[in-house]
Amino acid sequence: MNKIIDNEIEEILKEDSRRMEANNALFDPVSGEGSTGERFEFNVAGLDRAWLPEAMRQDREIAALLETGDADKWLEKRHGRRVIQSDRVALHDRLDRLRQLHDFPYWAATRAYIKNKRGGDDMLFRLNRPQRKFVEKLESMRVSGLPIRLILLKARQWGGSTCSQLYMAWLQLVHRCGLNSLIIAHQGVGSEEIKDMFDRMINRYPLSLLHEAGSRPDPKEKRVEWVGKTRTMFRVPARNCKIKIGTAERPDSCRGGDYSLVHCSEVGIWKKTLGKTPEQILRSACSGVLLQPMTMIVYESTANGTGNFFHREYEAARRGESQFNSMFVSWYEIEQYSMQLSDEAREALARRLWEGRNVETSTSDREQPGCYLWWLWERGATLEAIAWYISERSKYSDHGLMASEYPSDDVEAFVHSGARVFDKYRVEALREGCSLQPVKGEIDVPSARDFGGAYISDADRRRLLADVGFSQLDSGGWQIWKKPETTTGSRIRDRYVAVVDVGGRSLKADWSVIVVFDRAPMLEGGGPEVVAQWRGHTDFDILAWKSAMAATYYDNALLVIESNTLETRDPDRDTDGNQSNFILNRLRDIYENLYARRPSEEDVSRGAPTRYGFHTNMATKPMIIATLVKVIREALYTERDRACLDEYLAYERRQNGSFGAIAGCHDDLLMTRAIGLHIIYHEMETPRRVITDTASPYSRRKRPTGLAAW
Repeated sequence: MNKIIDNEIEEILKEDSRRMEANNALFDPVSGEGSTGERFEFNVAGLDRAWLPEAMRQDREIAALLETGDADKWLEKRHGRRVIQSDRVALHDRLDRLRQLHDFPYWAATRAYIKNKRGGDDMLFRLNRPQRKFVEKLESMRVSGLPIRLILLKARQWGGSTCSQLYMAWLQLVHRCGLNSLIIAHQGVGSEEIKDMFDRMINRYPLSLLHEAGSRPDPKEKRVEWVGKTRTMFRVPARNCKIKIGTAERPDSCRGGDYSLVHCSEVGIWKKTLGKTPEQILRSACSGVLLQPMTMIVYESTANGTGNFFHREYEAARRGESQFNSMFVSWYEIEQYSMQLSDEAREALARRLWEGRNVETSTSDREQPGCYLWWLWERGATLEAIAWYISERSKYSDHGLMASEYPSDDVEAFVHSGARVFDKYRVEALREGCSLQPVKGEIDVPSARDFGGAYISDADRRRLLADVGFSQLDSGGWQIWKKPETTTGSRIRDRYVAVVDVGGRSLKADWSVIVVFDRAPMLEGGGPEVVAQWRGHTDFDILAWKSAMAATYYDNALLVIESNTLETRDPDRDTDGNQSNFILNRLRDIYENLYARRPSEEDVSRGAPTRYGFHTNMATKPMIIATLVKVIREALYTERDRACLDEYLAYERRQNGSFGAIAGCHDDLLMTRAIGLHIIYHEMETPRRVITDTASPYSRRKRPTGLAAW
C-alpha cells in the first residue's frame, strides 16, 4: 500500500513540474516566441528571426521573403539593382507596420506605455498570463470576422480593464480610422484612471504611426485634444476617432452615439440611480453598435452576488443563449497568487492532497476540506498555487468571503448567502454523461396537421397517438439523446418515465419542462438515464398534448405531471390555476398511463376521486430533494444536460429552511429530476423484461393501458 501511495505522490510531483514548466514557458512578445495564437517561424537571412501570427503568412511580401530566404536577394530582385541601406530600413518599417496590424502583444510590448505599479518610470505593456488568455479570446473573434462580444468575469488584480482598453486603442490607432469608443467606469475615480492610462500611452506613441506610411506629420501636431466643454470626450485627430468616458453614477454621460467600441468596467457593482438601472444604461450605451466585424462590446467585472444584471448576462452567455461569449479568470491563473516551496514542502503538500482527496469536512472554519484542495488540483492549479491558497484562506473565517475575492470557478464567484444543497464535486462528476450530443427535432403526429386549426376531440387525439413519431429538425424543441429501442420478441416493462414541470405562457414566466428517463440500465444494476427533454413556454393544454405524445413515443411511459402549479393560482407563473381536475382528467381520457397519487385512508373511506399528478408542497418537496441529494451523491443516474447541472450548483437551502434557486437562476430542470427520480426509486418496481409477440416500442400504436393508481 505504501508503495502505491508513493507512486501516486511521485506522479503528482511530476505533473506539478509539468504545470510549472508550462506556466513559466517562454513568452517573448517582441520575437513572438511563445506568444498568443497560432504562429509560424519567420527565418529570413538579413532580418530578425521571429514567430509571426499565422494570418501574416498570407501576405504576399511575407510569402515571397520566406520563399527566397534572404532579404537582400529579394530586395535586389524587386529593385533590379544592388541593395542600399535605405532599402533595408524601408523593408524593416513595412514589416514592422504589418506586424503591428496582426500582432497585438507585439504592438503593446513595443509601443504602448503604461504606469509601473511597482513605482519608477512608465513601462511598455507586456501581457501577463491571464491577459494573454483574454487577448486570445478577443482575437479569435476578430480574426474570424465576427463582432467582438465578451462578458469577462474575473478575479482581482490582473489588469483585465487595462488590457481591454489598450486592445480598443490598438483597433483605433492601428486598424481603422474613425472607430469611436465609449468607456463606462463604475465611478468618477475609475474614469480618471482610464483617462490617465490613455494619456500615458498616447503621449509617448510615435506620431508617425498615427499617419500612413511615408507621410511626414507636423512635429507640433497634437496627438489628442478635448472635444466640447465637459471634458468627458477627447479626439485623436490623425485617426479621426473619439474616446468618450462616462460613469454609471452619471447615466447621461453614457449615452451611446456613433460608437463602434464599448468597454463597460465593473458592471457587477453598478447601482441603480434615479430613474436608471444598469440595464437601461447599457442599452442606451450599446444600442448604436452595429453587429458587424471590427465592433466590440466588453462587459467586465468581479462578481457581486446573484440575481443582478451582470450575473444574468454572464449565465446567459455561458449557456450559449446570448450574443456574447463568456470568459472567467480564476485566481490560480494569476502569477502572483503562488508561493515558492522547497522540495520537502512540495512532497508534503502532494501527500496531503492525495491522502485527503475524499475528506469532505475540515477541522477549522479557516480552511477548506481535503476534497476541495484535491478539486483545485484536478482543475489544474499547481502545488505552489494551492499552498498560497491554504495560507490566504486562513485570513477568512468563511469560504464565501475568500471566494468573493479569489473565486476558483465561475459558480463560486457569485457568492450567495444560502447553503448549497448539492455537493459541487458530486455534481461535477455527473458532467461526464453530458458529452453525448443530442439530436434536435419534434415528437409529433404528422396526420394531426390535416386538422389545420380545427378543434381536435379527445377521441381523435387517442387515435392520432397511434401514429406518433420523431422528426429531426434543427429548429425543433426536443433534444433526443437516445430514441426508444426496438427489440423483437421481448420488451422491458415499465421502462420509461416522463416527468412534466409546468411553467407559464409568457417569456417572463417559469419554463415548462418535459424530461424522459430510461430505466433499462437498472436491469444490470445501473441507474436510470435522461434520454429526451423539451423546454419552453406554452399553454398547458398544448404542454399536456406534447407530453402525451412524448410518453406514447417512449413505449407508453408513465407520465408524471407536477400538479401544484395547476392547483394554485400564481400570477408570477402566468398560469390559470385551479384547473388540475379538469385538465388532468381530460389528459387521462387521452392517455391512460398517467401518474396518480396514492390515496389516503380518508380519501378511500369517503370514495374521493383519483387525483392525478404529483403535488409538490411543504411535505413532499423536502422528501424529493432528499432523494435527489442521495442520487447525486452516489451517482445513481446519468444526466445529459449541462444546464441541469448548473441548476444543481445554484440551488440553496435558505435561512428559513426552504429550498430554491438563487436569485436570477431557475430550478425547472432540477424539479423534473427530483420528482422523476423519487418516483423511480421509491414508488416503482424494478423494470423487468417480458416476452412479447411484437417489437417494442411499437406496442404504443395501441391505445395505452393504464398503470394502477398508487
